[in-house]
Amino acid sequence: MDISIYFNPISEFGYEDFEENTLGKVIEKHIKKGEFPDLDEVKIALIGINEGRSSLKNELCENGPDVIRESLYRLTKGDYKLKIADLGNIPRGNEISDTYFAVSDVIGELIKKNIFPVIIGGGQDLTFANYLAYKHLEKTVNLVNIDQRINIGLKEDTLSSLNYLNKILEDEPNYLFNSSNLAYQTYFVGQDQLNLMRKLFFDHYRLGSVRNSLLEIEPIIRDADLISIDISAVRFSDAPGNYFTSPNGLYGEEMCQLIWYAGLSDRLTSIGFYEYNPSLDIRNQTAQLVAQMIWYFIDGFYNRKNDAPASNSTNYFKYNVALQENKYEIVFYKSKKSDRWWMEIPYHLNKNSKFERHHLLPCTYNDYKLACNNEIPDKWWQTYQKLC
Repeated sequence: MDISIYFNPISEFGYEDFEENTLGKVIEKHIKKGEFPDLDEVKIALIGINEGRSSLKNELCENGPDVIRESLYRLTKGDYKLKIADLGNIPRGNEISDTYFAVSDVIGELIKKNIFPVIIGGGQDLTFANYLAYKHLEKTVNLVNIDQRINIGLKEDTLSSLNYLNKILEDEPNYLFNSSNLAYQTYFVGQDQLNLMRKLFFDHYRLGSVRNSLLEIEPIIRDADLISIDISAVRFSDAPGNYFTSPNGLYGEEMCQLIWYAGLSDRLTSIGFYEYNPSLDIRNQTAQLVAQMIWYFIDGFYNRKNDAPASNSTNYFKYNVALQENKYEIVFYKSKKSDRWWMEIPYHLNKNSKFERHHLLPCTYNDYKLACNNEIPDKWWQTYQKLC
């Protein structure tokens, strides 16, 4: 399939001015029509999306991709051999459904080629199009949203940046296994939304919980297939380029740490940076932050350990912990490469084979200590309820 038909070249802004060893020098770019990058050996593909019609009060986020690129390309590359292509921008379709179709088609094709799509710009409703790519590939999905709000439970019929999770849940047949919201701010979230998240056994972590220990949040990110970032999750003083940005939120360096964890995850196969509105930005501060977030993702990606437990592997330690008078047994795995932890969820193959890949759950050493104290970790119990 030729995905080049979906793209426009990126806008020119002085491509010859980049210094040696900057990303602008080493990323292969779609600058001229008819000169689409060769995808052979490409590991990461940058995709701009000029679509903001369903981004409520933030429609000008459709102009964000090229502004972010200008900051991204001026960053120095890390000490690894990069194979990254910038495919250009997917323009807004005649109807917004046309944009969703194009985005879904492109992401699905890249995933099939084992190329990691990094989506830049546009509204967070595009997360729905990203999800559809997995559905068409018949892959179950763990979705992580980093957002000040939880975009679920709202009554509007039309798909928007504030209710896209509703549309994912309503889609049939459904391939969403888990959804996690990180860094939500309680005064922006209704109690009915929180109750619905609990009823669905979905994870949700308040801003304070995330900031209290980023390391404890790392397993949530490590378990994701796709991650959707709303720039409003970052506090106004660090990222003013968004209509909904608030005095409170993640600090820029905290967001970069979370995105580095995302790059490091062997399981993650797509990520989107949404809701950047250049018309509200101050001295391109938000564009620079998003560019640095992408830099940290790339750095994590090129430092992946490929250490998830596998059968007959000798690269991890295995611990069996019996709980509640042997009613439950939890098997823990610790990687010898990275010291990261996983725990095994009992799974019956004859029940639903499409969920088989979810029976190994990333966790922390603290989860192992809980089990040793005869307490079932919340993450284990929640996943057990879904699988059994």
